[in-house]
Amino acid sequence: MTRVVYNGKRNSSPRSPPSSSEIFTPAHEENVRFIYEAWQGVERDLRSQMSGSERGLVEEYVEKVPNPSLKTFKPIDLSDLKRRNTQDAKKS
Repeated sequence: MTRVVYNGKRNSSPRSPPSSSEIFTPAHEENVRFIYEAWQGVERDLRSQMSGSERGLVEEYVEKVPNPSLKTFKPIDLSDLKRRNTQDAKKS
């Protein structure tokens, strides 16, 4: 069984504003921008494919021989995990 884990929702800009301890180099900014723009293209192609206007633009990778050590792996929603950790921190 295969699952798409990324939900495509984005609540902020491609890069969060830096805290006082974070310094982003121009090379880092360029890499973030490249990855963000490339992912936006994948999402756009996926939406086109799902709406039926295009075929075969995006293909999900599935291993021919699954890794046995990953048999019990369960993907997690990182946004949900962050939200729960933030709520827990506020309670303490």
